[in-house]
Amino acid sequence: MSLLSIDMGSSSCKAVAFAIDGRMLAQASRSYSPDIPRPSWAEMSPEVFWESFSGVTREIAEHVSHDPVEALGISSHGETFVAVNGHNEAVCPAILNMDNRAMAQADWFKSNFDPMRIFEVTGLAIHPMYPILKILWLRENRPEIFRKARKFLAVPSYLLLRLRLEVCIDYTQASRFLAFDVLRKSWSEEILGGCGLSSDRLAEPVPTGTVAGKVPSPLARELGLGEGVAVVIGGHDQPCAALGMGVVDAGRVSASLGTYECLLASSDAPSINESAYAANLNTYCHVVPDRYVTLAYFPSGIMLDWFVKLLRESRCTDEVSIADVYQMLETQSPAGASGLLITPHLLGSCNPDFDPAATGVVAGLRPAMGAAHIYKGILEGIACEFANMAELLRRVAGPFREVYVTGGGCRSKLGLELRAAMSGSRLHRMRGDDAVCLGTAMLAGVGAGKYNDVTSAIEQLVSVADIIEPDLGRAAEYRQYMKRYRLLYSSLASVRASSWKCASQGDQ
Repeated sequence: MSLLSIDMGSSSCKAVAFAIDGRMLAQASRSYSPDIPRPSWAEMSPEVFWESFSGVTREIAEHVSHDPVEALGISSHGETFVAVNGHNEAVCPAILNMDNRAMAQADWFKSNFDPMRIFEVTGLAIHPMYPILKILWLRENRPEIFRKARKFLAVPSYLLLRLRLEVCIDYTQASRFLAFDVLRKSWSEEILGGCGLSSDRLAEPVPTGTVAGKVPSPLARELGLGEGVAVVIGGHDQPCAALGMGVVDAGRVSASLGTYECLLASSDAPSINESAYAANLNTYCHVVPDRYVTLAYFPSGIMLDWFVKLLRESRCTDEVSIADVYQMLETQSPAGASGLLITPHLLGSCNPDFDPAATGVVAGLRPAMGAAHIYKGILEGIACEFANMAELLRRVAGPFREVYVTGGGCRSKLGLELRAAMSGSRLHRMRGDDAVCLGTAMLAGVGAGKYNDVTSAIEQLVSVADIIEPDLGRAAEYRQYMKRYRLLYSSLASVRASSWKCASQGDQ
């Protein structure tokens, strides 16, 4: 028997089938891209999520027919939601997490609620990415859609709907709505009431790892699954990744290096204090019972992908793959510092100021510089952001040196070395490149009774491939760079403020 783990990412859906002993049996993926109908908007047909989910499920099921799927776990990125009517039909495109249309609603929220009180309840800083603010945007700007919508569902909840199972939401996904009380583990009537919303328009919160039911027989046949496959509710991708790296107990830190780069510390209680609030850190429920996570994050991988795809397109040939371009840039990068200052904020900045008006900036270009300089400059900017996030997290979670890392960013040896040097951390690269799916499979295995608990699952399945030590010489070389990087970002504050004002007025 096998465990099927499906992670609905922000740019792709990935599925992995694991044997009970942790061996990877098969994997499949489907990529998708957002629609950008207006600046600051990001949408997608909900059907894309379902087609991707069902497509990878069928593909995996075919490959593991000798070791049939017994339990299926679903994890997902956060904040994206689908509005459905009383007939369980989507009434508009899914509004994605990277969508920042609700800037005016974020300003209204800050004026009508005490931001510190919001943080005390939800563990989140007010930001237009969160679903509650976009739901308010729909009510004000698309009232006909708001009236039709019976429920506003996170991606896993929408998939449960399509699987004809109980529509619920786990605590970690609910924590990403800006209306969930992370201590009481319930929707906050204080916040919803202040917005004129009711909790019956949201899914019912349940503990992560809850078994939502079994895939109905006709649908199981359509998906290539056998009878009686249990569907286990996973969680938000970052806590799932932390579980997949064994980051459960207090004092342990993980980092997922993907479209967004997140450093996450586990703890016995949420970090609801002045230091965490000042840094706009997120602190909310872990996928493990009676544990919480505190994380700092920033957009990173999207900047590299954007640049590499531009280079590949300029070659006008399909013979050169994305992987080839990455390898070429990695080997041709200059030995020392690039001489550039590049901020990776294509989706806005995150901690500490959460500025959706922040953009990618390239400073210091000279005629002698080429693509490899820009590539290394992007890696340097990402490493500087990584170091900034580590510093913020240390102020709240306490000192740490060991960081467990996974994700697409691990493919760049140079990038890992820069992160280790600038942050002063030892990076433990995990065996296997997808901790999100592994963590989700653990939850599915516990839910299906294959492991006694997450502790025993970690002991059986989690291991480290290698360790990247911080190079002290490189750290000294980049000390001044980090000061200049921070100066560049702060010096553009007035430009960002002007952009925010224009966007707020233009996106109504």
